[in-house]
Amino acid sequence: MNAPTESIRPAEFPGGRALFGLDPAVSHLNHGSFGAVPLPVQEAQAALRAEAHADPDAFFLAAADRLAGARARIAARLGGADPDGIAFIANATEGANLALDAIPLAEGDEIMVTDHGYGTVVAAAARRATVTTVTLDPGLPDEDAVREAVLAGLTPRTKVALLDHISSPTARVIASPRLLADLRARGVTTVVDGAHAPGMLADPLGGGADFWFGNLHKWGWSPSGTALLAVAPGHRDRVRPLVPSWEDHHGFPRSVDYRATFDYTGWLAAPDGLDLLERLDATKVRAHNSALAAHGAALLAEIPGLTPLPHTEGLSMRALRLPAGTAETREDAVGLRERLAARAGIRVLVWPWAGGGGIRVCGQVYNRAEEYERLAEVLPAFLR
Repeated sequence: MNAPTESIRPAEFPGGRALFGLDPAVSHLNHGSFGAVPLPVQEAQAALRAEAHADPDAFFLAAADRLAGARARIAARLGGADPDGIAFIANATEGANLALDAIPLAEGDEIMVTDHGYGTVVAAAARRATVTTVTLDPGLPDEDAVREAVLAGLTPRTKVALLDHISSPTARVIASPRLLADLRARGVTTVVDGAHAPGMLADPLGGGADFWFGNLHKWGWSPSGTALLAVAPGHRDRVRPLVPSWEDHHGFPRSVDYRATFDYTGWLAAPDGLDLLERLDATKVRAHNSALAAHGAALLAEIPGLTPLPHTEGLSMRALRLPAGTAETREDAVGLRERLAARAGIRVLVWPWAGGGGIRVCGQVYNRAEEYERLAEVLPAFLR
């Protein structure tokens, strides 16, 4: 991890904007929150919906087998993952609940989380056991410092470590392969929230977590409500769907995939998003997106009072701390975010933190360098 450096102004990605139907009057610099679905993937999903409406019996009776085929296509795009070790889910929060339900917890067992964790995922842990929270200073210089802070937070009762793969607010890797190996050696079950990993990382499942879940509808260009739960072989027989399924007798992953009369079209169209990414050359897309985020962060760092945070090289997001007294509460952070959207037509993430909140910018193929330049131009007026 390094501090942001002066960046070369990135060129526009050829044909990138034409792939998406986003409002051209808005600068969408917040791809990491909800993603955006490319037009070819929207068309693939629309064709699947038309098929389902034309012959519902044929569509739903074949759904379980077709989902298995879609899983196989996706597994091949995610570093050669085991298609029998992943299941479709709606989002990362569902993945957290499925994973935690599959881990035997006894009286007194603790689940360790960090203060960077996503709210509903942490809430899922708190429903099941005592939660201990590790404080990670956003300014920790590198992955080794993050690793040491997490390991120092273990207690004799820590049964599970629930960690972000890439933290949402600060845009850095937390659940590194080395940290996961250290936790495994200590007998701690690892559950990784990979909400931002598919599409942004070439091999998101390579860390060897016991449980991992991640969204495909962000950087994987899949329809909204498309995510995956990956489970290591030794845990799969304990995974149960949150609602009983007619496919329960098959076990994981089929029991989790199949939900009777359900809109499967997003999941069946999901491989088209990853295929599109590969056709454009995923390595080039990631490099372009990372360069855009770096350009935006370098511009914002020139604003008095903004402090760039350490980052993981190659990611498509960057974060900076805002001046003390700005966005220190959730209400203030949301207020600043919405004022930027309403008055300047700019969408970014603003996150709350004591002593000064933060701002995160994302890079995607539909973005242009001038959008970040305009953000840097107008933001000081919103901080007064």
